[in-house]
Amino acid sequence: SSCHDPRGSAARRVRSGSAEAGPRDVRGSAEGRMAKLTEDRIAALTIPAGKREAWLSDDRVAGLRVRAMAGAKTFYACWTDRATGERRRERLGAWPGLTLEKARDAARVRLGDLAKGIDPRAVRAAQREAAERDKAERALTLASLVEDWAALHLSHKRPRYAAEAVRAIKVAFAKHLTKPAARLSKAEAVAVLDGIAKDGSAAMAGRTLAYGRACYAWAEKRGRVPDNPFKGVPIPAAVVARDRVLTDEETGRIWNAALGMGEPWGPLFRVLLLTLARREEVAGMRWSEISADLSTWTIPAARMKRGQAHTVALPEPARDALGAVTRIKGQDLVFSTTGKTAVSGFTKSKAALDKAAKVTGWRLHDIRRTGVSALAALGINPVTADLLLAHLPQRLSTVVRV
Repeated sequence: SSCHDPRGSAARRVRSGSAEAGPRDVRGSAEGRMAKLTEDRIAALTIPAGKREAWLSDDRVAGLRVRAMAGAKTFYACWTDRATGERRRERLGAWPGLTLEKARDAARVRLGDLAKGIDPRAVRAAQREAAERDKAERALTLASLVEDWAALHLSHKRPRYAAEAVRAIKVAFAKHLTKPAARLSKAEAVAVLDGIAKDGSAAMAGRTLAYGRACYAWAEKRGRVPDNPFKGVPIPAAVVARDRVLTDEETGRIWNAALGMGEPWGPLFRVLLLTLARREEVAGMRWSEISADLSTWTIPAARMKRGQAHTVALPEPARDALGAVTRIKGQDLVFSTTGKTAVSGFTKSKAALDKAAKVTGWRLHDIRRTGVSALAALGINPVTADLLLAHLPQRLSTVVRV
């Protein structure tokens, strides 16, 4: 039950940190090895003159020992390594914070594990490795993974593809950007993609799936993530093209309902109606993108579907809507409740808008179709209408496009 060198030489070091195995008990070999530990005997344990420590063994739990050093008395579980024959020990805790009875219970557990072949050092090493893996996983968020992918891989791709791939993932998985990339599950990925498809953007869901799968495949090959949550996910089925166009009366009801809503949703819906911009483009609007007189809004290429900057003229009603928004000091986002993240919760706010306007069976993206139809009725050239919506008309030369 002792932790000393049986040959009587100087106590050899134990493979547990830099501590040394304890010398013989100060009360004599027979009494020291078989001393019945009590709280009183531990309290009375002293260090002999010229020594730096003293030990006492327990007769009730073989392998439990208490060590006295200057200013401290500590319980240890001691044993012999069957493979090497070396003496080892594990610190259980300091007395009197750890009582004798609790120390006996702890020693029984440790020594019982050893009897089962469980090495406490191996357990601690495994715990440290798990903690290090967990720390590394937490450090690699989805946002940082996408940024690394863009810098190390997409930089060699076409600029338009690279910009759209980054934009699509960040917009679709906005709620997951700050979470560990390795912990994005297949169920979560499918839920996001299905949500995009249900909103009438099956093609966008398919492209986002392709971008996400490519990003994680790149990371998996480099050992950054354990698996690819987009692998094996079927491409969302295409949906029937929508042809819903809001009537003038419906548009008026929606406009008036938006006027009655507070910020940020009321002003946001009004800007959507007046600019025909995409929902994500308006939701991510920043004050730095708007001219000082609020007459123009320039959306940077990184936030555009085509990967090219787009300038939107802001009519007076749009300027009024922006003027109704409370600007958060030091923050750039226009439509935000925190100033740090763009608004979310379109489903709930859209339901409130529908109830107030008494208009059903439409989607926010239908506003763009309604706007194009109105432009056509006014005799606006279809190419011009497409450019106003940031579309790329077919067979349009660079000169004509500019």
